[in-house]
Amino acid sequence: MLLLRNVDTFTPAPAGRTDILIAGGRIIRVEAGLSVPDGFCDVVEGSRWLAVPGFIDGHVHLMGGGGEGGYATRTPELALSDAIRGGVTTVVGCLGTDGVTRSGEGLLAKARGLEEEGLSTFIYTGYYAVPVQGITGSIERDLLIIDKVIGVGEVALSDHRSTQPTFDQFARVAAEARRGGLLSGKAGVVNVHMGDGPRGLALLRRIIAETEIPVTQFLPTHINRNPALFEEGIAWAKAGGLVDFTTSTVPAFLAEGEVKSSTGLRRMLDAGVNIAHMTFTSDGQGSLPDFDAQGKLRGIGIGRVTSLFAEVRDAVQQDGVPLATALQVITSNPARILKLKGKGQIAAGADADVVLLDPSTLAITGTIARGRWLMRDGDLLVKNTFELGPVSEQK
Repeated sequence: MLLLRNVDTFTPAPAGRTDILIAGGRIIRVEAGLSVPDGFCDVVEGSRWLAVPGFIDGHVHLMGGGGEGGYATRTPELALSDAIRGGVTTVVGCLGTDGVTRSGEGLLAKARGLEEEGLSTFIYTGYYAVPVQGITGSIERDLLIIDKVIGVGEVALSDHRSTQPTFDQFARVAAEARRGGLLSGKAGVVNVHMGDGPRGLALLRRIIAETEIPVTQFLPTHINRNPALFEEGIAWAKAGGLVDFTTSTVPAFLAEGEVKSSTGLRRMLDAGVNIAHMTFTSDGQGSLPDFDAQGKLRGIGIGRVTSLFAEVRDAVQQDGVPLATALQVITSNPARILKLKGKGQIAAGADADVVLLDPSTLAITGTIARGRWLMRDGDLLVKNTFELGPVSEQK
């Protein structure tokens, strides 16, 4: 048992100074002035911290991805320490361009491994391609039979790397995801990789106009990829849709017009978009290829889960977004949209996922996942089974 005493708490709404009592991996009570018997639990003075909900990263290539520059550019798996240092206590794994050498079965195994090591994990079924085969052979079966599967993705649209699905093909993906989600009690969302193509969100808009599938069935990601797509995203979100910003980037992307996530959050709020319709994800361990206008690869980078909170912090410190507002895009919003019970909040009965911040810098100093310290006062307490220590420790 653990009692964080007198900590400035954001649930993510500001709650003032409270005590947070944790037992059995869950938050038991959140209130000021809790009285506990001597020796009842580990009491930690928290007046030097801000306590916020553990971060949810809803788009991570847990087992790495296929690089678009050939075999040598296949990206590595997620290191547990990166998630811990980034305050990420819950991840949703996905596949990307490569669904051959990176499989759904492998993704599921990696997710289960990370959960054994301390994180909460879920996955999407499928990858860029349509039709979606999934692990069991169908979207509905995956949602109904595999506990960790919560939706479909990332399915690619408006991108030269997509399988160029037709209206009927893509509508079928959404319909199967919806049925599977309803029957399993899961979100069943379709995580849509949005490319740079001029068609943008056109296929999604047509499905909403011509079918009964609700707009919230889709979560288009990389919405800040270019100015035109960003503006489309504003209209989509104001019409009730969901939008997801990608926080990992490279200078070349920003120079070519990609909208920085922190700035994009501010701009969407100023445009009248409801904060409840927005999320941030990192695209962690995904390849970040830079293609020219003819589709030729000019360079490649890699996504980092540590970029997730860095962009939230920039939204607060550089773009003037209130902390309680900015936190929602990596806590309560993804928890609600993805139906992750017990996640995204500091409240009695919720999972004990808590991130501790320095109030002056908003630097992450502590990470608690399911009641267990993973990092404390900046010291990493848990590592991946095969993970090497800091460079100074390596031989």
